[in-house]
Amino acid sequence: MNMDDVAAKGLVLLGCGKMGSALLAGWLRGGLPATSVWVIDPHPSDWVQGQGVHVNAPLPPAPAVALIAVKPQMMGDALPSMQALGNGTTLFVSVAAGTSLATYQSVLGDRTPIIRTMPNTPAAVGRGITALIGNGQATGDHMALAEALMRAVGQTVRLDDEGQMDAVTAVSGSGPAYVFHLIETLAEAGVAQGLSPDLAMKLAKATVGGAGQLAEEAVEDPAQLRINVTSPKGTTQAALDVLMDPATGFPALLTRAVRAATDRSRELGRG
Repeated sequence: MNMDDVAAKGLVLLGCGKMGSALLAGWLRGGLPATSVWVIDPHPSDWVQGQGVHVNAPLPPAPAVALIAVKPQMMGDALPSMQALGNGTTLFVSVAAGTSLATYQSVLGDRTPIIRTMPNTPAAVGRGITALIGNGQATGDHMALAEALMRAVGQTVRLDDEGQMDAVTAVSGSGPAYVFHLIETLAEAGVAQGLSPDLAMKLAKATVGGAGQLAEEAVEDPAQLRINVTSPKGTTQAALDVLMDPATGFPALLTRAVRAATDRSRELGRG
């Protein structure tokens, strides 16, 4: 099964909010015919309705893929509408946080190939990263197809087991919010040292965005990049002495933050 099969048999997108729309835009940019996509959404945006896809129309009998992109709290109402496609040839791919493979199987049937994914919000600009894990019915071809679909919005990684999904949620799923808060507080710190709010925010955004891209593209790892910027007894060293303090700096703070997010993800998963 590949993208040609998706074009021929169809793709059902259940939920088309921010993540669903980002995926749809990526698929259409990549050449998937709009007529091969069926969107089910109670409040489709004007953008979605202008793309030439089928919106809230009768579904094909055996689409290649059904991608679930509704909010977790809406899953109980939305997922049963997909039961007719379970236990067949349709691959189910979820981008909804917190819903386990077992939950999907209980609704869709044990013979249903299901792949659970965790994308993140930079998908909106094609810079996301998505972790994937499949159930026992998901074959290598299924995984490859799911990766191809998710690469429309960024990078992909495969997990060894579903238990890792809580930590992935804490690092990459929730992680953009940590970076946004870093930008906020870096700008505020600049204001405290005499910069105007607009100038401080422009400097903070560009610095974090540029450093992130450099970290991804450079041959050196982030630790070496940090060393490269740090002159002995210079300004960067003075700041890092604070930020790298084992008790009060980033190491302790981020360990606690990621642990808290992981624990909460486990709690939500238990429902």
